[in-house]
Amino acid sequence: MIQIRRLSLGAVRRIEDAWLARRTISSTNLNADTDPPPSPYWKKQAHSGRYQRPIFVAATKQHVGKTSVSLALVSGLQKRFDKVGFIKPVGQQHVDVKSDNLGAVIKVDKDVCLVRERFHLDHIDYQHMSPVIIPRGYTKKFVDGEITYEKQLQDIEESIRHVSSVSDVVLCEGTGHCAVGSIVGVNNAKVASMIDADMVLVANGGLGSAFDELELNRVLCQMYNVRIAGVIINKVLPDKYEQTKNYMTKALKQTWGVPLLGCIPDRPFLGCPALFDLERLFRSELVCGQKHRFRHYNVNDMNLVTTSLTRFLENLREKPSRTLYVCHVTRDDLILGFMAEYQRTRGPDEKPFEAALLICGRRGKYQISDEVKDMINGLEGAPIMVVDFSTHQAMQRIHDFTPKLNIDDRSRVSKAVEHYEPYIDFDELLRRTTSGDSSFNDPSSISYEELRQRN
Repeated sequence: MIQIRRLSLGAVRRIEDAWLARRTISSTNLNADTDPPPSPYWKKQAHSGRYQRPIFVAATKQHVGKTSVSLALVSGLQKRFDKVGFIKPVGQQHVDVKSDNLGAVIKVDKDVCLVRERFHLDHIDYQHMSPVIIPRGYTKKFVDGEITYEKQLQDIEESIRHVSSVSDVVLCEGTGHCAVGSIVGVNNAKVASMIDADMVLVANGGLGSAFDELELNRVLCQMYNVRIAGVIINKVLPDKYEQTKNYMTKALKQTWGVPLLGCIPDRPFLGCPALFDLERLFRSELVCGQKHRFRHYNVNDMNLVTTSLTRFLENLREKPSRTLYVCHVTRDDLILGFMAEYQRTRGPDEKPFEAALLICGRRGKYQISDEVKDMINGLEGAPIMVVDFSTHQAMQRIHDFTPKLNIDDRSRVSKAVEHYEPYIDFDELLRRTTSGDSSFNDPSSISYEELRQRN
């Protein structure tokens, strides 16, 4: 039987103390002309002699737009460096991809696939971009000793070492907030410390609540001696934009001594699900209109149809063309009316028909008639989906659903990058991640240790 060796608590503490000691020593020699550099993961810049550190992106909670920020950062860095590396040290939701190095199919975090394909990071193989995946059941295996702490660290270090060796700058995307992964010993703050990266924290718009969430994450970064490069505030209400930007800038400068690197106004389209997302949500497929799978719909315009056919046809002509309608499977009249209206609008003088129909009915209790099903199958163009849920359940699921960026939805990915990138201060980000300390003002004005003592 193979014996799995686990680190004792004392050994774990010694490793962490070594990381912290290395970070403390490195922080006093960031711009020194040393060979080798203070950290094996820092890249010396030929034009300035400074060391560019890895940039680690973490959020304050789920659904704050961390992946959108990461996409924009990679896009901006590619305009400033020849080779940009990307790694997601710890991931959760995974996809199968082909590793050219291994000549086999492996599992990587879905965001790794998105970033590598979107930005053509062909100088890095999938083998080194997603070293630790935490699927369902992983935590129990770790606690039971089937997965070792040492193996995780080894895989992360090997991956970052390779990505760093072939890149001019490395962006690391975390998973959730800074404490995610703690139960298996590899939370975001610890991993950032381990690879000598500087942290960029992403929070949703607001002031008091956003700062409170940021503070919880800052404390954990401080515990692991992780320098905070700055903060990006996302999804800011347009009418609160200037107020949020001004006061968050002041609060961060006065309280932490770090800059606001970006203040990004909300763009509702990026949170609108496409029919492709609904296929995944309901584990169903469009029965017709498949070419419109990546058409997006605002859930606030979703319309449950319980009226007569006449009123439904009036709505189809009067409401915004791109409306998602929901009806029960027993309403054959509405289903046939929807198909007839689509056929009517195919004339040259009619406006485009962009509505979609979600037909609901609990499995085993209701089902669409064979005659109507045959008519739907023979229809081309109008998006129709049948799901095994009641109308209430289906609408509740859609309202609670947060669509995620994926490589298949290229339109939304491109719009996310175009929207986010202009609002990020890349000059300040790179100044911070090559500076001798993490103060907001001139790098020589205060040492990193003094700044930590103030906080």
